[in-house]
Amino acid sequence: MQVIIPLAGKGTRLRPQTYLVPKPLLKVAGRPVMDWVMDRLQGLDVTELIFITGHLKEQVEQFARARYKIPSRFIEQKVQDGTAGAINLARPYVKGPVLIIFVDTVFEADLSLINRADADGIIWAKEVEDYQRFGVVVTDRQGYMTKIVEKPSTPISKLANIGLYYIRAVDSLWQGIDHVLANPANKGEWYLTDAFQWMIDHGKRILTAEVGGWYDCGKLDTLLETNEILLRKGAARRREFPGVTIRDPVYIEDGVTIERSEIGPNVSLEQGSKVSDSRIRHSIIGRDAKLSRIALQESLLGNDVVMEGFHGSASLADHSELKVDGSTSPGWGTS
Repeated sequence: MQVIIPLAGKGTRLRPQTYLVPKPLLKVAGRPVMDWVMDRLQGLDVTELIFITGHLKEQVEQFARARYKIPSRFIEQKVQDGTAGAINLARPYVKGPVLIIFVDTVFEADLSLINRADADGIIWAKEVEDYQRFGVVVTDRQGYMTKIVEKPSTPISKLANIGLYYIRAVDSLWQGIDHVLANPANKGEWYLTDAFQWMIDHGKRILTAEVGGWYDCGKLDTLLETNEILLRKGAARRREFPGVTIRDPVYIEDGVTIERSEIGPNVSLEQGSKVSDSRIRHSIIGRDAKLSRIALQESLLGNDVVMEGFHGSASLADHSELKVDGSTSPGWGTS
């Protein structure tokens, strides 16, 4: 089985971080989002990874070649024309059934269902309350998809499409994509989900499977929520420092220095970072940051960030500096 991994997007909702780092390589609980997703491929017979790249494609390719030992192919999506266009780029190289994974969320799913399900495809979904933000899946009584609707205004379903698909009837998928690309764009782009709807309308059976967990990493608040969830689910890594209060859960790498501070809960700190006279909560801090006299919460800091005397929330990309004069106390505040 081949796996198609589209990751050409610019990650605009996570700027300024994504000006310098591709969204799938941003970290939660100490690991790139893409790593958490790729873990789910263990135990499957994967013959090739096909990455559809675009924004900061050199970083993605370098990372994937070094990290994953499965044969890989990289195809650039030069025109951002939607998910149908992205998947269509892999067509010349696909030899059989495919798994399609969008790697901007972390999910808990048993992908071995691929080997057991008697269906032309599988779409994984998760029941959510804020269904208007997502494409939602409508099913029949047997759990097969009958309709998929992008960001519905009426509550026809709360099963959100999470961007994880298995397609056995791949020839039908290409026919559906041809149909989509031959018609006017839907809300400015050509959606892969419209190709799935074409497949259903032409007699194919796509089973809907619910995931155990689904954690969005597409914007700052959900990225921080996912960091917290993963820490609480076992990714935490605690270290002790004299004169420092640690409030679990936290993830603290080797090579971190902390003095006269309070860290946590829900904080990830990467190697080489130095923290003094500070209070940090609900935040992700990159490598080699230098933080002093700060009271930080709900924040995302890249690598080599320097921050002094700041109280509040911030999102700073790599190599940023933020210094506030006249602050001498950490101003702990309350959570």
